[in-house]
Amino acid sequence: MPRVLVVIKGLGRGGAEQLLVSAAPYLDRSRYEYHFAYVLPHKDALAPKLTEMGFPVHCLGGGRAAWSLRLRKLARGFDLVHVHSPVPAVALRLPSWGTSPALVCTEHNVWDRYHRATYWANRLTYRRNDYVFTVSDEVRRSIESIPALRSRLSMETLYHGPDRAELSRAVAVDGVREEFGIAPDVPLIGTVANFKAHKGYPHLMTAAAEVLQAVPEARFLLVGQGPLEPEIKSRATELGIANSLTFTGFREDVPRLMASFDIFAMSSLQEGLSIALLEAMTLGVPPVVTRVGGAPEVVGAHEGLIVEPGDPVALAAGIISLVQDPDSRRRFGEGARRRAATFDIAKTVARTEAVYGEVLS
Repeated sequence: MPRVLVVIKGLGRGGAEQLLVSAAPYLDRSRYEYHFAYVLPHKDALAPKLTEMGFPVHCLGGGRAAWSLRLRKLARGFDLVHVHSPVPAVALRLPSWGTSPALVCTEHNVWDRYHRATYWANRLTYRRNDYVFTVSDEVRRSIESIPALRSRLSMETLYHGPDRAELSRAVAVDGVREEFGIAPDVPLIGTVANFKAHKGYPHLMTAAAEVLQAVPEARFLLVGQGPLEPEIKSRATELGIANSLTFTGFREDVPRLMASFDIFAMSSLQEGLSIALLEAMTLGVPPVVTRVGGAPEVVGAHEGLIVEPGDPVALAAGIISLVQDPDSRRRFGEGARRRAATFDIAKTVARTEAVYGEVLS
């Protein structure tokens, strides 16, 4: 049976990391023997979930260079390595002595997000990949914009949809509004994003202040954690809107929280393709999101509203328009649900494993 090693920089709580966990139940373990590996020992929150499902999980231990040597040694025992982060991918592409495993790469971000050193190391070694998946056409275009790579790669866009069965189970338990003291008829705008710079939270705070001027009774539910959370809380206090915002921190029941949203808001400045967006759409929550990454590929004229990144006035206007127009909100929610029905993690896994078979043959 072919052995497959899935590699990522960390197994903390993030979109790409959660995708691996969501995909794991659908892996065909009668066809492939799967192992997982990650670099950063302090980003291990999701590792126990994979272990509980019976997958061997290898922590490479960090360190400046030792982890790459451990990774290359570990990879030699596998037939194929599927890597989800650029830095481990570079380490695996460097010349090696002896047999090297087949290499499949999934790109989760547009290339201009990379640190300059990462960008060039990635670019110079990229043709070593046997196959490349990108999570959106926008990510694929960022690679194809490099002439030396455009015609030298086997590459396709593969949308990584949510686990629809898991979402259905998660939303069966209600009571979110009661938990946070939000009345049933109060407009609830929510977002799910870690507190990092590229998520654009300062713009969301400015937009929230605009929304609350027009709709004072509205509430915002901010689901996530991260290094910028204290700064964003301070900004909310400065704007005088802290009492209308709830910071939930990390939650295990994110789909349940999202199902209570009237509107899903996303203020990101950069994205590959937001899994939270796809989950919200699957749940029938109309989105107001920024034109970044793959968002315009999944949110069209019938599914929600798209605004330019870094424009909190436009973001606020979109939210206000849906708060004040229940018919449009309902229509967009229905459109979002229909569009999201075309994405499913089980289909993603099936296509991925079909490529494994092609590469290994």
